[in-house]
Amino acid sequence: MIDATSKALFHSLAQIHLLKRLASRYGMRPGGFARRFIAGETVEEAIAAVAELPARGLRLTLDYLGESSATFDEAAAAAAEYLRIIDAIVRSGIERNISVKLTQLGLDVDRATAVDNMRRILEPADQHGFFVRVDMENSPYTDRTLQVMETLWRQGHRGIGTVIQSCLIRSPKDVGALNALGMRVRLVKGAYKEPKTVAFQGKEQVDAVFVELMRELLDHGHFPAIATHDPAMIGATKRYADQRGYAKDRFEFQMLYGIRRDLQASLVAEGYGVRVYVPFGQQWFPYFMRRLGERPANVAFVLRGLLYERG
Repeated sequence: MIDATSKALFHSLAQIHLLKRLASRYGMRPGGFARRFIAGETVEEAIAAVAELPARGLRLTLDYLGESSATFDEAAAAAAEYLRIIDAIVRSGIERNISVKLTQLGLDVDRATAVDNMRRILEPADQHGFFVRVDMENSPYTDRTLQVMETLWRQGHRGIGTVIQSCLIRSPKDVGALNALGMRVRLVKGAYKEPKTVAFQGKEQVDAVFVELMRELLDHGHFPAIATHDPAMIGATKRYADQRGYAKDRFEFQMLYGIRRDLQASLVAEGYGVRVYVPFGQQWFPYFMRRLGERPANVAFVLRGLLYERG
């Protein structure tokens, strides 16, 4: 994670029409610059892209990109696409693990629409033994997301989990509630531009809370996912687990597709579980810009690719 100013810059860049148009034209071509971070625009492309991950000892989850369905019909269409994705995963034989966003499923329409669409997805997902992670979006959605998750949990859906962001001031309370409920948590630092009234703005504060929540999750959580590319946070997790005598299968590390593949490999070699979040879909540009905002070193790589494509 980088500072709030850099996050804001990349958030603004993601809204520029010219950049979107250039990215759409060049980014996802075979060998295009976005292919390093995005597994494809269709589930079939994503399945092909992840075929080699298990041989490298890596677990995977497919992340269908898309946000903010504005109407009931858009949300229903997104839910229908998830049903097709589930079917494609079952037929392919890859690991049955997906992530979803509630705004994609109608949370901006109303809470009941999002719950109903989640039920549509969870019925075949439960039947086929999937784990479904509901991603956490920016802070205006935190309460509603957790409310939907609790509703689904109390209705008997156990193959679900959600995400907590250490940048949010409220997160220690939320982790405690999720641990008490029994739900699996994915811990991240946070990729969204957030106001100082709800989120820590400095890296030191965000890191300190991340370590605090990591310890709480290892002590009292349920197979937590420690999702970071930060060697300092990974080192803190390994040391704490070792000090407490926790087995390496008590938790897993999670990283993003195309980022720190060297670190993924070294953790697997040490015997840790490592899951790779594999994004795909036509609405990949906002996700792509958030990744650049988190790791500006990738900008040079992207610019070289874009200049090469246009040249």
